[in-house]
Amino acid sequence: MKTNPIGRPALIAAIIGPIQAVLGWVIAGALWPGGFDHLTKTISDLAADDSPVKWIQSSFFILGGTLSIVAAIYARALAMPGRIVIFVAGLTTYGLTIFATPTQLTFSTWHRVFAIATFILMSAWPLFSMRLGRDNPWVLRPVGAIAATLAFTIGSVMFLSVWANPEQPLVGLWERVIAVSQVLYMTVVVVMSWRYFDKKRVI
Repeated sequence: MKTNPIGRPALIAAIIGPIQAVLGWVIAGALWPGGFDHLTKTISDLAADDSPVKWIQSSFFILGGTLSIVAAIYARALAMPGRIVIFVAGLTTYGLTIFATPTQLTFSTWHRVFAIATFILMSAWPLFSMRLGRDNPWVLRPVGAIAATLAFTIGSVMFLSVWANPEQPLVGLWERVIAVSQVLYMTVVVVMSWRYFDKKRVI
């Protein structure tokens, strides 16, 4: 019997991914004295150096980066270039955590570099993970991979344009929608691929 190319660690990491992504900013925001405005403030503000919940949100960032690396290593159904992109996205998540935003009113150039790189990589991995053979699930084949990449690219560009505009009041909302969508799509791809190859093993 053939081994499923989606290893169990990748499946577990993919399932935990979107759950921990949301729990991180929900828990950190709930513990913020006086309340935290998730619509206008970014997730990075929760992990800023002057944040009272810095280490809570930072811990979830590190967990998210680690889950990406685990998925990259064990999701062998994805093409190798895509796995490398996901692996690097995990490393850039570490980077944006280490180079935190200094205060609620200032920014770190290195934090922005790592944050932008993470958004780009998490938008591009479906394209680089693409498989051409018909013996692969549709989410890994050209139609699914290209469509997902285009959607995430458009969404990321829109978010980055909002992020760069200090007059935009809903930057926090945009960031959360895009970030959760990117992580959730990885869950969809990994779970669907695991089910697809699991069925093929018993045929």
